[in-house]
Amino acid sequence: MTSNKMFNILVPLISVFIGLFAGAIIMLVFGYNPIDGYAALWEGAFGDLYFFGETMRQVTPYILTGLAVAFAFRAGLFNIGAEGQVIVGWLAAVWIGITVDTPMYIHLPLAIIVAGLAGAIWGFIPGILKARLGVHEVIVTIMLNYVALYSANAIIRGVLSDSKDKTEKIAATASLSSDWMQGLTYFSRLHYGIFIALFAAVIMWFIIERTTVGYELKSVGFNRHASKYAGMNVKRNIILAMVISGVFAGLAGSMEGLGTYGGMSVSSGFTNLGFDGIAVALLGANTAIGVVLAAFLFGTLKVGALNMPTEAGVPNELVDIIIALIIFSVASSYIIRWTILRFKKEEK
Repeated sequence: MTSNKMFNILVPLISVFIGLFAGAIIMLVFGYNPIDGYAALWEGAFGDLYFFGETMRQVTPYILTGLAVAFAFRAGLFNIGAEGQVIVGWLAAVWIGITVDTPMYIHLPLAIIVAGLAGAIWGFIPGILKARLGVHEVIVTIMLNYVALYSANAIIRGVLSDSKDKTEKIAATASLSSDWMQGLTYFSRLHYGIFIALFAAVIMWFIIERTTVGYELKSVGFNRHASKYAGMNVKRNIILAMVISGVFAGLAGSMEGLGTYGGMSVSSGFTNLGFDGIAVALLGANTAIGVVLAAFLFGTLKVGALNMPTEAGVPNELVDIIIALIIFSVASSYIIRWTILRFKKEEK
């Protein structure tokens, strides 16, 4: 058990090192100074309180989409549809934020809850199809991403927008923005959503590690046939895992709609928050604390990368290469395990 825990810690650390080291080599090959490049990245993420605020703002949805993907993984399901669930959650939160007129103590919680419910419904569809008909969740969730994107665009243009390309701003009573947090971080877009994301991580940990439901979900993830033989309702657990996964992703969308942007625009492409959540979950080993740490790393890389072209002349696309290499290393964990075990044998 101890060796497995150590392995779960070492693999992400080694993967991050491999990604950063390979990124440095790529910079050298193309004539850039890796020290300057990484210094610019660090400066862009933590150079002052504004950059720190923007980094934490980016971390917020990454935590929630990472939790969404990780929760499904724990039940043996691959939720590619977190992206679509983010979009419907975003749209639902903004819809409530625009159309409902109530005091903040009702309006804001209602918008967040409705966003979670929208994500849950979008997760329920592949869950019920998987449980009842055996339809693979990867196929269904990929298709639902496109349904969510183009349906959201149609609703924005036809229902929620006068300008035809974006909604009105949400009411102040539905906003997650914080004057004191923005003032503290030189008017960055940091908002109260960071606390909601961290609380969601605690909720996931509690469900998975401290409840009967979590035990059954993990059991189903390990072996569905053995779980069914033990008397567990496998179909119910599959549906429940996808629904809860959808809730987390829907909440991620509400963080963007109610916090970062205060509205929603027609988009020609995906937000990539859901897809990045897959990487966050993999690097975080599908655990709550691991997801939080991985989200912090990804937020740092994404925000810091914006400073690399201006300060060091390094294209910020290089960060996407580094992230890809990190995920490749995580996916190649068998090789890392083999290397570690071989090294231990040689020591003996």
